[in-house]
Amino acid sequence: MPNNNLLVSIMAEVCSTCGLPNDLCVCGEIEKEQQRIRIRLETRKFGRPTTIIDGLDDKTSNMQNTAQKLKGYCACGGTHKNGLIMLQGDHRDRVREFLVKAGYPQGNIELQ
Repeated sequence: MPNNNLLVSIMAEVCSTCGLPNDLCVCGEIEKEQQRIRIRLETRKFGRPTTIIDGLDDKTSNMQNTAQKLKGYCACGGTHKNGLIMLQGDHRDRVREFLVKAGYPQGNIELQ
């Protein structure tokens, strides 16, 4: 009689959404391709420029982690609230560059 514990440990974990093994799962890439991201500049109190990133899905991407990485990449302060990421200063080009490196299609990122 074969050992069932050995058989279970050899089987790969399967994605619940697409049914592929987790090593081959493409759900995250498909979700990134479907998002429309808008990067715009707003002038806040006292004429301070603020970069607003809108359109990132909070459920599929970790908004807090993304905001933290963007703040470090742009060397600025910022926050995330209500599905928006707000960065202090004008960082539109740097944000687009970061998102393209993160795997978002350049055609889905709109600068305003």
